[in-house]
Amino acid sequence: MSLSPSPRLDHPTLPEGQLLYAVGDIHGRADLLADLLRQIAADARASRHAGRATLVFLGDYVDRGPDSRGVIETLLTGLPQDLDAHFLKGNHEAILLGFLSDAARLDHWLMNGGEETMASYGVDTEWLSRLRASPETWRKTFADVLPEAHLRFFKSLELSVSYGDYLFVHAGVRPAVPLEAQVEADLIWIRAPFLEYPEPFGKIVVHGHTPGPDPVTRSNRIGIDTGAIFTDRLTALRLKGGSRSFLHT
Repeated sequence: MSLSPSPRLDHPTLPEGQLLYAVGDIHGRADLLADLLRQIAADARASRHAGRATLVFLGDYVDRGPDSRGVIETLLTGLPQDLDAHFLKGNHEAILLGFLSDAARLDHWLMNGGEETMASYGVDTEWLSRLRASPETWRKTFADVLPEAHLRFFKSLELSVSYGDYLFVHAGVRPAVPLEAQVEADLIWIRAPFLEYPEPFGKIVVHGHTPGPDPVTRSNRIGIDTGAIFTDRLTALRLKGGSRSFLHT
């Protein structure tokens, strides 16, 4: 059975009165996150928004950057008041959780920036390397210093959230698969089939995961991973009614 094509959304909107900020991949840059949150708080005040504004974080909070722990602390305790928040799961959070459940995944995490994350939690990674410690020793050392609140945060992450004509995910969606039937592996890992697809998805997909120097706006998707760890540029998409704009560090 073939699926009917989704209609093109020429004028996507949010529900009336909704003000929303979507934040791209942070990757341990707590300094950039603090800067961007100050901008968002100031913008929300200046907009004289009557209701509660919403923050949607698109995942990849950890790895590569110097202060993954600081990022998670900010997300848990340092967000601006009067803003609701959704936290999505990125592939790097999936890698972290995978390592905690299976020490054999250590090398995969280290290749993706896990050493910087462990160091931010106080793990002496240089000593473990010199010791040629077993993967299980690495896993237990990290698990022992990871705060329970942070572990609960990682385990509670959402895969997607939708407002109005917009769907927010970490990486993208599988073309020709109904949005309600998407699977986790695609939502947090997909690239080429999604990025190259020219047809409508049913909603405008707002995503991170694939970095570039500037946001990418297409008729069917908006990419806001501006490679914070490489460019010092963390980006938020601002949506209200039928308007959209960007905030940057």
